[in-house]
Amino acid sequence: MMQSFSTGSAGFHVDLASLFYDFKPFLLMLVLPPVPMLLLILTGAGLLRRHQRSGRLLLGLGVLTLWLACTEGAGQWLALHAVHTPPALSPQAIAALREEIQASQQRHEKASVAVLVLGGGTWAWVPEYNGPGLKPLTLERLRFGIWLARQIDAPLAFSGGIGWGGKHQLESEAATAQRSATEEFKLPLTWVEDRSRDTRENAALSLELLEANGVKKLLLVTDDLHMPRAERAFIEAAKGRFEIIKAPVGVRRDAMSALSDWMPSHGGYARVGYAVYEWIGQKAGH
Repeated sequence: MMQSFSTGSAGFHVDLASLFYDFKPFLLMLVLPPVPMLLLILTGAGLLRRHQRSGRLLLGLGVLTLWLACTEGAGQWLALHAVHTPPALSPQAIAALREEIQASQQRHEKASVAVLVLGGGTWAWVPEYNGPGLKPLTLERLRFGIWLARQIDAPLAFSGGIGWGGKHQLESEAATAQRSATEEFKLPLTWVEDRSRDTRENAALSLELLEANGVKKLLLVTDDLHMPRAERAFIEAAKGRFEIIKAPVGVRRDAMSALSDWMPSHGGYARVGYAVYEWIGQKAGH
């Protein structure tokens, strides 16, 4: 756990958590594509004069991995075999949940099932909307959460405050999501958790809120690459008090079969980078 400490008579104070997250983008830059591949290429080029065989090997490896880091195929392979993304929620599971909620309504019981959407970032300012806006990843999660809540007739919650790196944000993710849900999708959020700064805090603070409102079964909505890490955080925070049902969005199952899947693309580069980021997060225990 990150801590803070003071030293010296002047009371020099260091917040290790803030310091870590201030340097996090630079640390990640060193391990996320394309930097490792470029370092391989530069190292190989530097070895060509004295160690031609090693130099050529590193050059070839750097070029190959740089190519793969820009493809949908490599992104999907990492998603399945490194991150271990889950399948989409099946129509049968959705139908069963709808029947469960309808049965509780007929018994005039308070709903114990809820849909929870996790935030994935906001833009501090979107000129065309004259205010903050949800990033595409968050909007995709929110849209699916709203669709799912309507399908099973369940209340909808959103978790997201101002992240560690959101120093210039004017409002929490949850406040921006509430406005989007109400104005664009005509389904106001039932519950809003607006203090969390990362996935672990998403879990701890939103479960506290939902438990106070009688929720026992939770449909957790986030994108497929983030789901394994999010599920782990929620299971640890729930301590057996909740049933957590994975409801991932953005699931892909056919992105390695066509030749075009192995050609460089903006989407491929983004997915590979996100997969590597989530794999690092899993290994680091964050």
